[in-house]
Amino acid sequence: MPLSINDIAPDFTAASTEGPLHFHEWAGDKWVVFFSHPKDFTPVCTTELGTVARLKPEWDKRGVKVLGLSVDPVENHTKWAADIQETQGTAPNYPMIGDTDLKVSKLYGMLPADTEGGSEGRTPANNATVRNVFIIGPDKRIKLMLIYPMTTGRNFDEILRVIDSMQLTAKHKVATPSDWKQGGDVIITGAVSDEEAKSLFPGYKTHKPYLRTTTHPK
Repeated sequence: MPLSINDIAPDFTAASTEGPLHFHEWAGDKWVVFFSHPKDFTPVCTTELGTVARLKPEWDKRGVKVLGLSVDPVENHTKWAADIQETQGTAPNYPMIGDTDLKVSKLYGMLPADTEGGSEGRTPANNATVRNVFIIGPDKRIKLMLIYPMTTGRNFDEILRVIDSMQLTAKHKVATPSDWKQGGDVIITGAVSDEEAKSLFPGYKTHKPYLRTTTHPK
């Protein structure tokens, strides 16, 4: 069965640039951004890995752990890291899984379950679907899934924005509108009655019975 939002993120143990990694144990009670790559030494992914490394203060501020995956061996990741440092100014400062047996890629539905063999001999085109982002909550449930084409670099500012929204809405009875950014007005959920809204969100605005907004919760 394909994975869906709110499914438990599958657990696994795999080799990584920081040693053997048992995913659920490593994640602990943190939010996780898990993003994958079809091959080492690919141009778009090189820029992405550098961007994610430079954003470390932003991940830390939000209590987010980052985990990368590429189908190639861990020793290749180490060589690639030197290129990333040289071209992007920052090498990966988070673990990168070496998914040589394609086990994790298949477990997360990034490759068909009946894919034969391992990473050796496979090209980026063979692995084009291994270009995913999973955001996983402290409850180990998948909160967001994105799949990008190989020629389009991922927008990690958007991923940070989504995390800000999800962390806010997990704490308060609100949702965020289109193009919302941290600090902007939010929507009061339909589960909140008008009477409760008066107490929780003094001064809220009613635009339609189903559309009520309020300032960013403190």
